[in-house]
Amino acid sequence: MDLPDAAPRQLALALDPPENFSREDFLVGPGNAAALQLVDSWPNWPAHMVALVGPEGSGKSHLAAIWAAAARGYCLASRALDEAAVPAALSAGALVFECAGSNDLRDIDERAMFHLLNLAQEQRAFLLITARTAPAGWPIGLPDLASRLRALPVVTLAAPDDAMLRAILVKLFADRQLAVDDALISFLMVRIERSFAAARAVVADLDREALRQQRPVTRALAGEILGSAAP
Repeated sequence: MDLPDAAPRQLALALDPPENFSREDFLVGPGNAAALQLVDSWPNWPAHMVALVGPEGSGKSHLAAIWAAAARGYCLASRALDEAAVPAALSAGALVFECAGSNDLRDIDERAMFHLLNLAQEQRAFLLITARTAPAGWPIGLPDLASRLRALPVVTLAAPDDAMLRAILVKLFADRQLAVDDALISFLMVRIERSFAAARAVVADLDREALRQQRPVTRALAGEILGSAAP
């Protein structure tokens, strides 16, 4: 029987590294220092219920995980909220209530959330609400709930500055065990949106394409993917 001319090719898969939500792994900059201070200052908060607001990928989940670990609390996604789940969710005395995006806001069980806020206040439980937009602007139909949400203290995560964006890119490449030079980092900084989400997306794209083409992650590869012209 004739042998095949070549051995079967292996399929290269670029797998996203597991996210590290430790306190030591959190990058601090001017845009998130106030939010980190809030987490670190627990339980000496200005109020028992606080909203942590910022764009996608800005570090809300990381900060919420740090706080939940310190407070030994639970995490609950807004889409999983119902009135029957409220007492158990608050049983630890600390809860992260995560509202990821606009779809989650439209799907919120308003009566269940009103019950959540009332019971948290009654029990003096700590509640950290994470969202992309401030609760005061949510499309809430229940007047009493809208009033409660408008009264919540809000801590905002801002877009990263140049130093933070550079540090984020370096860390994201390092998390994937990719050695890159300063020329690539500088090239990317002027060609991507100034956000954590954009940095994460471009690093994932470069890793995937480099693996597919069996090439190193370089400025040349980035230029092919993003285009060489600056915005």
